Amino acid sequence: MDYAIFQTGGKQYRVKQGDTIRVESIPGDEGDAIEFDEVLMLSQDGNVSVGAPTVDGARVTTEVVGKGRGKKIIVFKYKAKTRYRRKNGHRQHYTDLRVIGISQQ
Repeated sequence: MDYAIFQTGGKQYRVKQGDTIRVESIPGDEGDAIEFDEVLMLSQDGNVSVGAPTVDGARVTTEVVGKGRGKKIIVFKYKAKTRYRRKNGHRQHYTDLRVIGISQQ
């Protein structure tokens, strides 16, 4: 089973061809191809390559499937005995990606 571990948006993802993942928002429209070259680990045909810090020449090619905003979370700040309260909401932007291919040159 071929898979790769790559990094984007400060997070690491383990993917194989055909997977759909949700990452931090990336510029691009639906249908655009995006390549990631920060591949930390690569496994192809039973051969494992571990980068130091990245694997040279390795790429993960993805296609933008969709974009959106996540569920609302409530951020509530409170300090006791000082009448300090702040209530705030936040919705994180995301991009859905489908993995097209994993390659190494």
